[in-house]
Amino acid sequence: MKVSAATIAAEVKAGSRTAAETVAASLDEIEAQQPRLNIATFVDRDAALERAAEIDRAVSAGEDPGPLAGVPVALKDLIDHAGRVTTCGSSFYREVAERSATVVERLEAAGAVIVSRTGLHEFAFGFSSENHWFGPVRNPLDPETSPGGSSGGSAAAVAAGQVPVAIGTDTGGSVRVPAALCGQFGLKVTHGRVPLTGVFPLAPSLDTVGPIAATVDDLTLVYSVVAGDDPDDPWSAPRPVVTPSARLPDLQGVRIGIPVPWVDDVPTSEEVAAAFAETVGRLQALGAQVTEVEAPSLTPPGMIREASYGEVATIHRTWWTQGREYGPEVAARIEEAVGVTLDEYVEARRWRAALTHVAARLFRRIDLLATPATGVTVKKIGDDTVETTRGPVPYRTALSGFTALVNHLGCPALVAPAASETTPPPGLQLVAPWWREHRLLEVAGLAEREGVFCSVTASGS
Repeated sequence: MKVSAATIAAEVKAGSRTAAETVAASLDEIEAQQPRLNIATFVDRDAALERAAEIDRAVSAGEDPGPLAGVPVALKDLIDHAGRVTTCGSSFYREVAERSATVVERLEAAGAVIVSRTGLHEFAFGFSSENHWFGPVRNPLDPETSPGGSSGGSAAAVAAGQVPVAIGTDTGGSVRVPAALCGQFGLKVTHGRVPLTGVFPLAPSLDTVGPIAATVDDLTLVYSVVAGDDPDDPWSAPRPVVTPSARLPDLQGVRIGIPVPWVDDVPTSEEVAAAFAETVGRLQALGAQVTEVEAPSLTPPGMIREASYGEVATIHRTWWTQGREYGPEVAARIEEAVGVTLDEYVEARRWRAALTHVAARLFRRIDLLATPATGVTVKKIGDDTVETTRGPVPYRTALSGFTALVNHLGCPALVAPAASETTPPPGLQLVAPWWREHRLLEVAGLAEREGVFCSVTASGS
């Protein structure tokens, strides 16, 4: 939707807009675009309209429905919503949720209306959202291209104007990659910041839940609602949540590090490399202190495969040995995952611990790290490779080269679309120390207001 979540909520609470008309318009867009874009796995029309009517009645009675009053939200189809079927984009997993995930309970308590469940890469194990069972989710900016993954449907729903905000999960870049390829903002939180209760796991020690939105203000609004401890989630951290308290006037004193050789080692396109240099320069012009920081060990792939695949195998081993049917790409990866040995996994955990300490030392000298969001901006549906300055490379290498490592650090990261004449615009990734999501949101918010960042909506949406 071209109207922001913040504006919708303010107008619904003021009585100048109804939740019913807002939600109905969202549902109409979803259904009209479904044949062309294949974004939704389920459209929750009746329940969404009923809930919108309840919100309008509350407003009429003088009640405050919450900071997301009447805001339509799209939900990735591996997050439980009571009474709805969770499919995980698979051939066989069909579970009717008895209880909503904590993140959904918090959204609804804040007045949001869940309007749809969105398509994803099967079991969230991939970066294209070209789903063998449901068909490919298509990027609204160019339906011949992938929206990225695994939260491709969530990012596409925002880029198509179906909803102002959507919820995804991020285990190796699955919020940030689709946000980048669809020209939106995406937030990967510190591991343990947003509860995982009711979210189907991929690799639990890496999994996070986060928002995708068209503006930083909306990203901040949703983050402030869903973040916080949940005693029912063993991964949840009992730490206070800090939200941005004031708008930064400039970036004076903000120290941004460019990690080398990381930014040089990941295959990129000429367009991405040029846009990264230009965008960093614009942040510098706003007062940021930008320096290169040497971190030879902070370079993918390291032991990303062993550290994550060992956990994936734990989730899927029983189904795999039972002969459950997976799509060809995911089946090949599951087979590789179940082959990871305990010795390899233990060594990978040692690698991850060392990596985390390297990052901690870096953050003594800088406030944020900056990298491109993805190595390329376009991945054609059906193609296994993408073009970079080094020639064609496997698409997962280019799409996840800047994101996957961050999950192993556990740090928060934000992806923002650079203001650009190209579609989709190249994205920038900012990485902060643990628990400092508010700093990412403050810096990105200033950069957006100054025209450094700007999201795009598909023409005709």
